[in-house]
Amino acid sequence: MRILIIEDDTSLTELLSYGLEENGFSVDICHNGLEGLTLALQNLHDIILLDRMLPSLPGEEILRKIRHNAVDTPVIFITAIGDSSEKINGLDLGADDYLVKPFDIGELQARIRCVMRRTFRDSSPSLLEFGDIRFCIKESKLIHMDNIFILSKREGELMAYFFKNPNRVLTRPQIIENVWGLNAEIEDGNLDNYIYLIRKKLSSLNTNVHIVTIHRQGYCLMLKKNI
Repeated sequence: MRILIIEDDTSLTELLSYGLEENGFSVDICHNGLEGLTLALQNLHDIILLDRMLPSLPGEEILRKIRHNAVDTPVIFITAIGDSSEKINGLDLGADDYLVKPFDIGELQARIRCVMRRTFRDSSPSLLEFGDIRFCIKESKLIHMDNIFILSKREGELMAYFFKNPNRVLTRPQIIENVWGLNAEIEDGNLDNYIYLIRKKLSSLNTNVHIVTIHRQGYCLMLKKNI
């Protein structure tokens, strides 16, 4: 995986480069905004780590320009600006994640993996099939014969994750990280409520597909005949 770091702090880029390369990443570094924009527009990288306060061109403007030019490379802001309003602004601009300095290299790598999983999920086939059910990701539709159920956005994300991992026990932490995001804080019972809603819709379709609770392990999308 090839990573572009656009950051003017040379000490930080040295540390990041060393830590990432030790874990198998290929790293390119730019220390000013204009050079970083030039490299980012070449669309050669799998992910971009972008500082917000840069010489010659700020990070927000770099992000605006690459998105305007249809470059959809995932971007993680790495910045000392930690205000909630600034985080929201950065994410609304098109960033895929936001990490406040100082941070642990292990957390950065975990966030990179999480962003790349989401990117892979978004680029995967739009129609998934399991048993006698089809699930249209783009329209968040469950289809069984002539019957259709439209799911909410979160229900659809959850269903897509199950459909991509059939007959596999998924733990609660795995589900939360892949559907809600790394370090997401959700209330107890929130996941269970979504599982309940999806089960209810599957039951209404009279399908042979359902979600089973595996005691003390998690949940599994299975065919009824396999139980």
